Amino acid sequence: MAQHLKSSSSKSAFVNILKHNFGIGSQSHAARPLRPNLPNGPPRQNPISRLCNTMAEKLSSIGLHEDAKNQVLDFPGGKVAFTHEIQFISESNKERVPCYRVLDDNGQQIPNSDFVPVSEEVAVKIYSDMVTLQIMDNIFYEAQRQGRLSFYATTIGEEAINIASAAALTPQDVIFPQYREPGVLLWRGFTLQEFTNQCFGNKSDYGKGRQMPVHYGSNKLNYFTVSATIATQLPNAVGAAYSLKMDGKDACAVTFFGDGGSSEGDFHAALNFAAVMEAPVLFICRNNGWAISTPTSDQFRSDGVVVKGRAYGIRSIRVDGNDALAMYSAVHAAREMAVREQRPILIEALTYRVGHHSTSDDSTRYRSADEIEWWNKARNPLSRFRTWIESHGWWSDEAESDLRSRIKKEMLEALRVAEKSEKPNLKNMFSDVYDVPPSNLREQELLVRQT
Repeated sequence: MAQHLKSSSSKSAFVNILKHNFGIGSQSHAARPLRPNLPNGPPRQNPISRLCNTMAEKLSSIGLHEDAKNQVLDFPGGKVAFTHEIQFISESNKERVPCYRVLDDNGQQIPNSDFVPVSEEVAVKIYSDMVTLQIMDNIFYEAQRQGRLSFYATTIGEEAINIASAAALTPQDVIFPQYREPGVLLWRGFTLQEFTNQCFGNKSDYGKGRQMPVHYGSNKLNYFTVSATIATQLPNAVGAAYSLKMDGKDACAVTFFGDGGSSEGDFHAALNFAAVMEAPVLFICRNNGWAISTPTSDQFRSDGVVVKGRAYGIRSIRVDGNDALAMYSAVHAAREMAVREQRPILIEALTYRVGHHSTSDDSTRYRSADEIEWWNKARNPLSRFRTWIESHGWWSDEAESDLRSRIKKEMLEALRVAEKSEKPNLKNMFSDVYDVPPSNLREQELLVRQT
């Protein structure tokens, strides 16, 4: 009965029911009051009538309270329940988001682990490209230290994120990288000579020598040129993803960035943009613990980067970035969801930057050498994946020796050729900037050609 007593009219109806059943309000009852009114005083209410009113008010109050508890606010984005309590959302869950992995630190497959099957051909290429990337990094790093290159940044310790992610994508997927994703280009067929030409900025460099080393780009491989400015590629990726969606393409955009990139405003703008527009884009964060010399503890208090996806309405997962099999499986599943369901996905890959931030950095000034060595040995992505492919009979010591010997020779030859190659002509600096150059640039170009 209480749920029907939501107004004064309902209360009056209830009083009338009681009066009818108890005879309250009849002429005979009114003629025989239980207690006569006092002279000059306010009229006294019949006790039974007063009881009826009190009961009606109580029941009405209960009904209104129960109704309020069940009410919801139909607000844009979904219905929101009301509460009568002051409740603040906790700043963090007591339990952290788990990290998905398939291989343990020793490269042994975890029993009952869920992963996407990998063929022998793909598995061997993943490992071979990780080794190639490592050798390329070491040779370029030493070349810079010898004064032959102006700058370099390695991917040491993060090879699995590079290569395994690339293996799970299709050539049609558009890549918006930062400066630690050369492995994606390597997987797609960028040659060691092309890498070397870019680092030396010679006439064969597709960027015509205008970019810093490691700022690669390739139109034919759907790999947008690296921008030195942190996180600017994220909104670009969302725009490209929305374009793919409008064109009905069976492809997605993929953007890579570090934990430092997640501290930039473009990260938040991009996630919100992607969620609202339902753009098929993968956000792959390499959380390697350091933004140059700034640790993650000085960047945010949240449970890493993965929880930020939920705040923007984006499906997210945390992955062991040093487990190539886990990275391959997670990116494969994420790409499938992004394209099929037309939605953004955030992947936080936990890893560690074993190398210095760049050749301009000495990381031992802000972290211990023991910490670096522990990560390099205990959770090395190459040794873990090698153990797994060897357990399937797909790799051997002989294959390892042959691969390393061949790649080293190819790299040294590419270095020799690129170093001797001519630099781009100064007159070319006016091309590929404006479709129709403004008058002041045409005047400057004329002056350069006349000198």
